[in-house]
Amino acid sequence: MDSMGQYITFEDYLDAQVSETDMYYLEDEDLARQLVELGYRGSGDTLTREEFEAQRKMLKERNVQKTLVKREPASNDKDLSHSPFFMEIAKREELILTGKLSTILFLRCLNAKGQEVSGYIDLGARLKTDNFEAIFEGKKKLLPRQTDLSYYNWEAQTSSSNPSPNFQVITDNETGLLFKNTRDRKVIDVDPQRPPGDNTTRVELG
Repeated sequence: MDSMGQYITFEDYLDAQVSETDMYYLEDEDLARQLVELGYRGSGDTLTREEFEAQRKMLKERNVQKTLVKREPASNDKDLSHSPFFMEIAKREELILTGKLSTILFLRCLNAKGQEVSGYIDLGARLKTDNFEAIFEGKKKLLPRQTDLSYYNWEAQTSSSNPSPNFQVITDNETGLLFKNTRDRKVIDVDPQRPPGDNTTRVELG
């Protein structure tokens, strides 16, 4: 089945079974494909379009699972007892990497220039792009960025918001900033004075 990965479309699959001799005599690409599809050319054991698409889907899902299995949590074998914040991330890391959980972090801290910044961060997206080994080891700081779900620089008075692979940003709402999970479509309310929403829990750390 692995050889199926080289064919992007069903037509590519049929073309691979058409010989130069076939084209010489038939002089018609569509006719050559039809003969392969009917089993008169090629191996004689040609997949139907539905079978081809099913095998492509199966191969894609298998490759995704391989990728997920290979990814080891950066928190493995790390002593994070000094940081309740890191411990909360570590508790969720494997679930996030395997697509079973989505998490939004809110951070308010000082950047490298000493400016106070805050932001809502898609932890799943950051786990894929940031070096959390270095973050857990204290060699690198986890800070809000202008590319995160929401970002605000309190000194410069600049702000930005961006969708991520896991969340949409809803800014035109009377109640304030909201996020929508792209998987289960649930809306998340980040106002600490209100419930966070269905299938959502909020954990506050000092």
